[in-house]
Amino acid sequence: MKAVLAIIRRDMTLAVRQGGGAGTAIGFFLIVVSLLPLGIGPDLNLLTRIAPGALWVALLLAVLLSAERIFQPDYEDGSLEVLLASPVPLEIVALAKALAHWLTTGLPLTLALPFLGILLNIDIADIGPIMLAALLGTPALSLIAAFGTALTMGVRRGGLLVSLLVLPLYVPALIFGVVLSSGAMRSGPGYAPPALILAAITLGAVVLAPIGAAAAIRAHMK
Repeated sequence: MKAVLAIIRRDMTLAVRQGGGAGTAIGFFLIVVSLLPLGIGPDLNLLTRIAPGALWVALLLAVLLSAERIFQPDYEDGSLEVLLASPVPLEIVALAKALAHWLTTGLPLTLALPFLGILLNIDIADIGPIMLAALLGTPALSLIAAFGTALTMGVRRGGLLVSLLVLPLYVPALIFGVVLSSGAMRSGPGYAPPALILAAITLGAVVLAPIGAAAAIRAHMK
């Protein structure tokens, strides 16, 4: 457990010192959300209808913006070889690095959502479901990004390739995140069905993504 906490602390420290973490992601998120009303025009009703989907698309892109730093810096400086030789299972290492990525990117974006939602004329009553959807869904985004980064580790222009590999895997989280965020279930069965499905997606990613990432790293390091 101490080794896992040390990996998380190290990655968070590097993210703060080197950039590419919360500041870059929130800056990108803010730019996208600020430009969207300018592109749509003065129709506030239209802006309100598309706001949940727009927030989630911007959220996915902001997470992908810093996905490459999950494994690539460790591969370049040789730290990954040390981690590979350590007694800590590589699957746990991958899980810890994905968690560190979420703490420095996904969580700050989630906390910024209420303030950015105001720019898109989102009703105050929908802020709660939007926050819940982000808390349930963003860990899956970081875990899937870790898997995609492990597959493209060491490849030139790997960031673009990560996007091509990861974006299709983001579709289920995107769909149910938008459903939960939009408030469309308010007059129907409630928020529980999309929230439970989103939680199941994240739990599935917790189990499968570290295994896939560890297998990709072992295959690459042979």
